[in-house]
Amino acid sequence: MVNLEYSSESPNETTVSLTVPPGQAADTRIDVYLTRILANATRTKVAQGIKEGRVSVNGGSVKASYIVQPGDRIDCVLLRPPPMEAEPEDIPIDIVFEDDALIVVDKVAGMVVHPAYGNRTGTLVNALLHHTGARLSSIGDSPRFEGDVSVRPGLVHRLDKGTSGLMVVAKSDPVHAHLAQQFFHRTIDRHYHALVWGIVLDSGTVETQLGRDPRDRKRMAVVEAPGGKHAITHFEPVETLTGAALAQFQLETGRTHQIRVHAAHIGHPVFGDPTYGGRKVLATGLSRVKKRFYQNLLDSIPRQALHAKTLAFAHPLSGERMSFSSDLPADMAHVLERLRSGF
Repeated sequence: MVNLEYSSESPNETTVSLTVPPGQAADTRIDVYLTRILANATRTKVAQGIKEGRVSVNGGSVKASYIVQPGDRIDCVLLRPPPMEAEPEDIPIDIVFEDDALIVVDKVAGMVVHPAYGNRTGTLVNALLHHTGARLSSIGDSPRFEGDVSVRPGLVHRLDKGTSGLMVVAKSDPVHAHLAQQFFHRTIDRHYHALVWGIVLDSGTVETQLGRDPRDRKRMAVVEAPGGKHAITHFEPVETLTGAALAQFQLETGRTHQIRVHAAHIGHPVFGDPTYGGRKVLATGLSRVKKRFYQNLLDSIPRQALHAKTLAFAHPLSGERMSFSSDLPADMAHVLERLRSGF
């Protein structure tokens, strides 16, 4: 585990310091290592910072090709980005339900939910602000902690960029708080459908601690207690396919990448998942033709085949139980049909 130390002597800069632990970073370039360790970093940005002299090792400058050694003391000067703002943008979105209290939206895969590093515009929040005339709850429209650059007015929960499906959004603070309590008490029902590698024969529950992967801060991982956060996912088979399965997942908790990590943890990575092992052909004993068949399917869906299919909750004002369902999007439906046919 890498311990990061933060300090600041300038309002525009933050210094992050770390000591490389024993057993880590063997034969790893410093630009690759820092990209894994620092949140929101890209290799291009890290390489640029090294070139500009904002990275030092044991007090001296290095090149991006420097091979990190255990015990190295690394100091990185990070430039703080300008304050994040969310402006209304006229972007088409699929509204499933709307009243004066809330909106249920069917998010398309590829759309980022809220502005943050690398995605300051073109998000679902920008579209919702335009659609509602900026009438969303104020909870989440300011930083949650020092250095937080995300802006998320109205958002009670989130979906990953590559995940499609149903979300509920609050228009006022009381509605937001009521919905948040339902999430907290696990009275909101959420079911996801996913295409996963391998044959899922039985239903089950995955219960683990989830935390940041110590080797790559952009990934989540199953970690030992008491680290991480408690995460519970229920799963069951929906349809057995050739070399894969259509599975249903039900969330009790809502941790970052929870379904994707838990699916990989039980040996069934989500088909197409670029982060957790789903973008390589995992079926075994295949002929060359069959392997090409699976590879063509992977090429046809550049994201994880995961869809938030159903959502049910009590309306914060009326108390009425509301339920919504969303059909699989075209890319997942295409892969599903091809898997059913076997070719």
